Amino acid sequence: MSNERRVIVHPDKESLAAAVAARFITKVVDLVDEFDEASIVLTGGSMGIAVLGAINVSPARDSIDWSRVNVWWGDERWLPAGDPERNETQAREALLDHVGLDPARVHPFAASDAGIELDAAARAYSAEIVGHSPANAAMPHFDITFLGMGPDGHIASLFPERSGIRETEQTVIPVRNAPKPPPERLSLTLPVINSSARVWLVVAGADKASALGLTLAGASINEVPAAGVEGRRKTLFFVDADAAAQVPETLISPGQFWTGADDISR
Repeated sequence: MSNERRVIVHPDKESLAAAVAARFITKVVDLVDEFDEASIVLTGGSMGIAVLGAINVSPARDSIDWSRVNVWWGDERWLPAGDPERNETQAREALLDHVGLDPARVHPFAASDAGIELDAAARAYSAEIVGHSPANAAMPHFDITFLGMGPDGHIASLFPERSGIRETEQTVIPVRNAPKPPPERLSLTLPVINSSARVWLVVAGADKASALGLTLAGASINEVPAAGVEGRRKTLFFVDADAAAQVPETLISPGQFWTGADDISR
């Protein structure tokens, strides 16, 4: 099935977060209506959490049947449960604690104080993914995977020039000696990220412009991990004007706002 790749530019971070939130709500309502559930992979970072906050304050928030939404994470910092730097903690504060999720459908990574070692935590999350994957499927089915992107082009906790971005066998990996704190993390691998029907990268700030330009120019994934992202159906880059400074005009979607033409089929 062919993949669509588009860049959608918004004037600033606030309008970017609000627009992605609106699109997310509409998409998830449609997915749940069509398939009786939706599976979402969350990210951390300032824009990832800003989008969740924008969903939370949207008047349309409760049009989603949240009890039918499965929540996963793309990566996590190896910190104690409830630590304010954990992606899970930030996501719960921004949105998850405010909506009617089924706790059995929420799948956080293990915390560092859970009595489990980092490698075992990676294996446990991998097993959890397998346990919720379609029968006989090599990879899980995710409907939407959110990603941020660092100034170095990293995604999730897959960093440039590190073995994690080249991993093709494992679904979840332990990360040590990360180039940004904390040094220990857990991350989905690129094949799992790319198993998602839709990958939405939300990128803002002038410090991301160079990496975004290289991503869209087809740089080596070893040097710019974001260049390897390719959802099965769609790969959308939602960016602000500052981050779009080095994006080729031919890749920018005409008009800043979604038309509603996004195909919801799996």
